[in-house]
Amino acid sequence: MKFEGIYTPVITPHREDGAIDRDAFAAMIEFLIASGVNGIINGGSTGEYYAQSMEERVEMAALSKEIIGGRVPLIIGTIAIRLPDSIKMAETAAKIGADAILVGSPPYSVPTERENALNALAIDQAADLPIMLYNYPGRMGVNMGEEFLDRVGPSRNFRAIKESSGDINRVHLLACDYPHIQMSCGMDDQALEFFAWGARSWVCGGSNFLPAEHMALWRACAVEGNFDKGRRIMSAMMPLMRVLEQGGKFIQCIKHGCELNGHRAGPPRPPLKPLDEDEKRSLEQVVRVLQQTVAAIDAESTSDTRAAE
Repeated sequence: MKFEGIYTPVITPHREDGAIDRDAFAAMIEFLIASGVNGIINGGSTGEYYAQSMEERVEMAALSKEIIGGRVPLIIGTIAIRLPDSIKMAETAAKIGADAILVGSPPYSVPTERENALNALAIDQAADLPIMLYNYPGRMGVNMGEEFLDRVGPSRNFRAIKESSGDINRVHLLACDYPHIQMSCGMDDQALEFFAWGARSWVCGGSNFLPAEHMALWRACAVEGNFDKGRRIMSAMMPLMRVLEQGGKFIQCIKHGCELNGHRAGPPRPPLKPLDEDEKRSLEQVVRVLQQTVAAIDAESTSDTRAAE
């Protein structure tokens, strides 16, 4: 399996009492598919997997597959503190016919590289599906270093890695020393750098509500190889990237962005709280300017192409 394009880690809409809004979830997936995203991830951190029971996680994985069918690839998140829970999600992914699984380090336990690799290999064995690794030391407490990558490397299933460390040296390492593992951008404010170093996919929470704009950047860099255009789009997106990556309210911003599109997203589950009114207004202004600027860049590019013809 090749991971190409925009992969959206879909949100989990909630009602005001915190219950999962399954109708709104289905509507979100339909919107994403209609918008042209290349794949959907269910059970990622943007989907608030950490605030769900195992029963809810299994149910939402199955519901995702039921809604999507085979229209776009579906990746199921398996991250959990307990290995048996990760294995349960891996087995669920295989049972429902998912296309791949997302495998991260177990939070809080701080395993050694060897222990972390053995954990990942056990999850691999349970599913026997293509794997996108998820390296996010800021949340998980450990880095998927060279020893880890070397230990899992013999398995044919470890196909890609969502790199979310924020360390640009990791991008260099993966591109130069581990080219057989497809590199996927997992740090939104470094998307341009990832594409310059050969990344072919981008897992971006912001594509829940701005799929066209995220796809425009990916297309300019990864498809057209037009990094001048890519830099202009990235410059327009940087205010949003700063809000998402540095504002400390990533999920809340994603959910409010979905609400701006007319989708029911609802509040995040505790301990998170919704944005206040000032934060909402600030995000709305950033989104409005971003959309206008990227649309103008795209229109200009289309006009130039027609003139050249």
